[in-house]
Amino acid sequence: MTLPYLLLDIDGVLIPFPAADGSTPPTHVRHTVLPTGRHPDDPVPIWLDPSHGCMLTDLLTSGLVTPVWCTSWRRDATTIIGPLLGLPDFPYHDLPRPLDHDWAAERTAGGTPTLIVQPDPHLGLQPEHLTEVTKWLAQLPTARAV
Repeated sequence: MTLPYLLLDIDGVLIPFPAADGSTPPTHVRHTVLPTGRHPDDPVPIWLDPSHGCMLTDLLTSGLVTPVWCTSWRRDATTIIGPLLGLPDFPYHDLPRPLDHDWAAERTAGGTPTLIVQPDPHLGLQPEHLTEVTKWLAQLPTARAV
């Protein structure tokens, strides 16, 4: 049985965009990272919610999905973001954001159910988003009992 893919973005999902006043959710911890290609004197501040690691690991180890990073962070998703959250290593794919919804609609119309969960980019991923994914997965014909 082929498992559905969980395509996981980072910006606006795991790393919320700061509000107009520069604030980020109080649940998120600041990290200073050096993405590939950045000069060592020009690191990037990011904010991650430590609870995302556990929440995502529960879903990733459920046997219901095949995880893939789908982000402009590319390889840095596996070498920077994943380790900071304690996530297992999994592959990445760079999917251009403007095509996400068209791509999902085409896949669903072609018989491959596809769900896009789009968190508020200033809040990022919330537990209810993963609940939505889990409920969606459970109704798929390929779902197995957890």
